[in-house]
Amino acid sequence: MTEVSSLTGRLLVATPALADPNFDRAVVLLLDHDEEGSLGVVLNRPTPVDVGDILEGWADLTGEPGVVFQGGPVSLDSALGVAVIPGGGVADRTPLGWRRVHGAIGLVDLEAPPELLASALGSLRIFAGYAGWGPGQLEDELVEGAWYVVESEPGDVSSPSPERLWREVLRRQRSELAMVATYPDDPSLN
Repeated sequence: MTEVSSLTGRLLVATPALADPNFDRAVVLLLDHDEEGSLGVVLNRPTPVDVGDILEGWADLTGEPGVVFQGGPVSLDSALGVAVIPGGGVADRTPLGWRRVHGAIGLVDLEAPPELLASALGSLRIFAGYAGWGPGQLEDELVEGAWYVVESEPGDVSSPSPERLWREVLRRQRSELAMVATYPDDPSLN
């Protein structure tokens, strides 16, 4: 098997050609990527469900919009918390209940008391479900041109306008990818 270069912490941005409706114009933060597969959450799929309706203790710690996001099509009955810790939680001061994924971005133990993290959190998002790929599956999709791989920024996790995140992430690229941000929602109307 060929060695897999980890994409953990990077963003997968759906190309306009990606036909899967689960990932139409999706921006996925990869939380784990290795030879055993990949796992991420879709950052730009808010649901109408308030965080307080399912995780009352965490509701006051989430940013706007204070709703649960659909993290992907897998395990929609499970919740993941992704949080940004300002300064990245320096090694000797990493808060209990938070595990670094990349830089200042990490996973929150939603079983922990919210008070443990309240003072350390810069932002928090709650996701129902996740996006998952088996060994080599994501690499095949990358070869097929289904995804652009770009660097993440801590603000991507808590974008107050998730419906604009796909265009915003593409627009900030310093290459021809910035032009893809202008791709029309329905090219047949051009």
